[in-house]
Amino acid sequence: MTRARRDRRSDRPTSDVPPGLVIVDKPDGMTSHDVVARVRRIMGTRKVGHAGTLDPMATGVLVLGIERATKLLGHLALDTKAYLGTIRLGSATTTDDAQGEVLSTADASTVDEAAITSGIGALTGAIEQVPSAVSAVKVDGKRAYARVRDGETVELKARPVTVQRFDVLSMRREGTFTDLDVLVECSSGTYVRALARDLGAGLGVGGHLAALRRTRVGPFGIALARTLEQLEEEPKLALDLSSAVAAAFPRRDVDEADAAALLTGKRLRGTGIAGTHGVFDPTGKAIALAEEVEGRTRSLVVLSLEA
Repeated sequence: MTRARRDRRSDRPTSDVPPGLVIVDKPDGMTSHDVVARVRRIMGTRKVGHAGTLDPMATGVLVLGIERATKLLGHLALDTKAYLGTIRLGSATTTDDAQGEVLSTADASTVDEAAITSGIGALTGAIEQVPSAVSAVKVDGKRAYARVRDGETVELKARPVTVQRFDVLSMRREGTFTDLDVLVECSSGTYVRALARDLGAGLGVGGHLAALRRTRVGPFGIALARTLEQLEEEPKLALDLSSAVAAAFPRRDVDEADAAALLTGKRLRGTGIAGTHGVFDPTGKAIALAEEVEGRTRSLVVLSLEA
């Protein structure tokens, strides 16, 4: 991919950076904002945004929008996510993960496998989950983690989430600890570290998340992801704008007349497509995201520069 040309007077990239999605395999230790800053430099544009934040300790799939594809980020169907993680039983922490201070320890070396299975069963399906106190959940307009950092005591309310899968892949006894390698598939808004916390609490030994790797966000899996080093060597999109829309939304194809009408703000006849969907012109180009209201289709986001 050709990097953006820059105007020497403004140092702003010109518009030759094509819109689309970059899927990054985020490394341990970087925030999602750190990744965005790095990708801005790599791709030669400031128009980069991310969807589905990952904690600094977590690795794996981070979806980034480039140029006009940033308009997709608030609409992407990222309602399901998949993770591989390691839960350490025998130690509870302030952050429910390995980055926090230890709150308590207990001998978990003899925790019964049947009890673990039962505890996981209670945390599978539709459940009420209390997010971690250091999560990004807003409390009176301020992030919970920011309040904790300022010395406040934060008590968050439980909220409904769905855990479709919570499987133990392997179990290891490490001194007084028991480590569980797990696979979790869950709804957006589910905190895997809260699952670790609640499993340990239910077993009476405490628990925290020792490692986490996200393998899928919505329809975007780890196979599409590239490391920042790979992206440095060959800056290119994982999916161009039209391919991204086709992968993430139901599709509606329209003729030239309807395409022109939609792009000038007119409404089209409805076709019964539920929710947000992508509208494509006769050439197969995604021109808008749209929704149907009272039998008429209206545009939500215009993606084409040509009306």
